[in-house]
Amino acid sequence: MLVFEAKLRGTNEQYAILDEMIRTARFVRNSCLRYWMDNKGVNKYDLNKYCRVLREQFEWCKKLSAQACQASAERAWSAIARFFDNCKKKVPGKKGFPKFRKHQTHGSVEYKVDGWVLSDDRLTITFRDGFKAGNFKMWGTRDLHFYQKEQIKRVRVVRRADGYYVQFSINQERNEHHEPTNRMVGIDVGLNHFYTDSDGNKVENPRFLRKAEKALKKAQKRVSRRSKGSKNRLKAIKQLGRTHLKVSRRRKDFAVKTARALVQSADLVAIEDLKVRNMVKNHHLAKSISDASWTLFRQWLEYFGKVFDVPVIAVAPHYTSQDCSNCGQEVKKALSTRTHKCPHCGYLDDRDINAAINILMKALQGLAQLPRGTRKVTPGDEMTLCLDGETQKSKVARRARNPRQR
Repeated sequence: MLVFEAKLRGTNEQYAILDEMIRTARFVRNSCLRYWMDNKGVNKYDLNKYCRVLREQFEWCKKLSAQACQASAERAWSAIARFFDNCKKKVPGKKGFPKFRKHQTHGSVEYKVDGWVLSDDRLTITFRDGFKAGNFKMWGTRDLHFYQKEQIKRVRVVRRADGYYVQFSINQERNEHHEPTNRMVGIDVGLNHFYTDSDGNKVENPRFLRKAEKALKKAQKRVSRRSKGSKNRLKAIKQLGRTHLKVSRRRKDFAVKTARALVQSADLVAIEDLKVRNMVKNHHLAKSISDASWTLFRQWLEYFGKVFDVPVIAVAPHYTSQDCSNCGQEVKKALSTRTHKCPHCGYLDDRDINAAINILMKALQGLAQLPRGTRKVTPGDEMTLCLDGETQKSKVARRARNPRQR
C-alpha cells in the first residue's frame, strides 16, 4: 500500500463538521471497546455487527458512513489483538491493555470505498455521507494522477495542529531497483553522532528538540499566561502544537532521507537490536535518546530494506562496545571513554567505529550459520507504515493561494 497525503482547504463551518466526524468515529471506537470489555468471547465480526446497533440507538451516529463505523470498529479490534499478541509473546512489563480515546488535538476518521467522491482532476474531494461536509480543495495531489480511482482503498481525514489533511491508501506494490555496491556496513547509533558505520563515516546528530527548546519554552509561557477558557489561550495552545509538530516533522524527514540513502549505498546493513524503551528510563539521557529517534530510524531502515531488497539484520547489542574488533578480547571501558585501545593486540580506533565493526561481524556470523539457500528475513517484514507514509521526494505543485473563506 502506498499512502499519499494532501491538505484540505475549506471554510470554518466545514472544519467544524470535520471535528464532528472525528468525534463520532471516536465514539464508535470507544463504544466497541466497552462492548468487548462487558461481554466475553466477542470477536472482530461481533464488533462490526455492534456498529449497526449503535446506528439504530443514536440518531446522530447514522450521519457517519456505515463503512466508516466499521473502520472505527476495526481500530478497536486492532488494539485488542495487539494486547492478546503481547500476552502470548509474554512481553515484559505492561501488555498494552486497550484504552479509551480522549479528545486530543490530533484525531482521524477513516472511510473505505464509500462516503467520498474524488474529482476527475484530483484537486477536490467531496464527503457525501450524512454530515454533508461538502467540497474541499486539496494541496499536494500531483502524484494521485498516476493511479486509478479504483486503486484507492481507504481515505483518512486527519486533524493536526496546523490544519486538516486527507490520506489516500492506494493498492500498489512498490518495487525499487537496487544497484549492487559490493559494500556491507554495520551501524552504531549514538548521541555524539547520529550513527557511525564500520567504514568510519559519521553522521552528525541534528538535535532538533534541543534546537527548538527556546521556541517551545516561549510558546509554553504564552499558554500559561493566558486565562483558562479564553480564546487567546486556545490560540496559544494551537501555536504550541504547531511548534511541536514542526520538530516531529523535521525529525521524521531526517530519518527517512538518512535511512533511504544508507540502504541504497549498501548490499547489507547490520544494526543493533536496542531496547529503547528501557534505555529512556535513564533520566540523565532520556531527552537526548528520544530526540535522536533511533526507533523511527530503524523502522524506516527496515521499510526501505524491503523496498530495495536489501537485508537489514538486527543483532544483539551485548559487548559490541567492549570487545576488540581486531582480536576479540574484552576491553572494559566507561561510557566517557571515546577511544578504544586494546592492551592485548595494540589496536587503536574510535570507540563507535570499533562497535560498528563488531556489529557487522556479528551479522555476518549469523548469516554463515543459516542453512544454504535460505535468506535472512528483514526484521519487521510485516510492518507497514500506512499511517503517515513516506516523505515525498519532490515538492508538491503550488498554486496561487486563495484567501480563506469565513
